[in-house]
Amino acid sequence: MGLILVTAPTEEPVSLADVKAHLRIDITDDDALLGTYITVARRFCERYQNRAYITQTWKLVLDDWPDDDEIELPYPPLQSVTSIVYYDTEDNDNTLATTVYMVDADSEPGRVTLKYNQTWPYTTLRPYNGIEITYVAGYGDATGDVPENVVHAIKLLVGHLYENREATGIRPLSEIPFTVKALLDLERIVAL
Repeated sequence: MGLILVTAPTEEPVSLADVKAHLRIDITDDDALLGTYITVARRFCERYQNRAYITQTWKLVLDDWPDDDEIELPYPPLQSVTSIVYYDTEDNDNTLATTVYMVDADSEPGRVTLKYNQTWPYTTLRPYNGIEITYVAGYGDATGDVPENVVHAIKLLVGHLYENREATGIRPLSEIPFTVKALLDLERIVAL
């Protein structure tokens, strides 16, 4: 199984202005640095929670069809499935018809399930990466769509990164503050 980010978010869940207000920074000298920290903090928080925040497109790659009738899609919340493409032994691509499956965006993580009386294709797949599921995940396109506890965790982590620029000293850079993880644990997806 592989997971590939196809289209990254077009904005961050926290604006530079919000971070600067949170950190009480009035100068513009560190704006580029803070922008980098916002992206790094968002990526850390997404991976820690196993979630997508702002709308983004992912491709889940599988070697074979599952033994049961569903496929879970990582990084909820799931918005939609764009396509399910599978490749035969001659490397020809085939798109699975939407009449065969349905999308459950209400579950976490979201999933693709077979419709009643349907089966996964019997085609022999190429030896590896025979199935590609492209889907859209995230809370939405706007900053206000992301849960407030996540927004606050990102601000706290940006503050930690800003104040601890070097990985030396008693508290190394790799040590994430307890409060950040506590806020993210509220909606963390543990088993994917």
